[in-house]
Amino acid sequence: MALTINTKQLADFVGKEVGMSDWMQIDQARINQFADATGDHQYIHVDPLRAAETPFGTTIAHGFLTMSLLVEMSYQGSTRLENSVMGINYGFDKLRFLNPVKVNSRIRARFQLASAEEKNPQQWLLKHNVTVEIEGEDKPALIAEWLGMTVVS
Repeated sequence: MALTINTKQLADFVGKEVGMSDWMQIDQARINQFADATGDHQYIHVDPLRAAETPFGTTIAHGFLTMSLLVEMSYQGSTRLENSVMGINYGFDKLRFLNPVKVNSRIRARFQLASAEEKNPQQWLLKHNVTVEIEGEDKPALIAEWLGMTVVS
């Protein structure tokens, strides 16, 4: 469950881990659906026979698939503000794909609140440092500095 706090508490959480998502299975069906949605049918993602001949030994998830799953993982692991009216994806200051996610791997995300700034009255720009871990791997799938604008009432 995401951490819910009021704006007066934000400074107390800056620099701290605020949550972690549950593990999420990345199966071939999800990879194929993403390939269909984006038009990226490169064989390393969708052709198990050809992908078996690569250094990965199997198909891998698209990096952008892993990135897009941050949305779902954030519902469990990031920061929510009390009296939130809406949240707006504001982009990334940094995003790096560090390790491929092999088919049938499980991933989860850790969220650290890096900064919180009131940009306009009742509009808070929150930056989270996010690390997507791969179960059983030392090196994460990705790291990101993710920005979100939260409007509160």
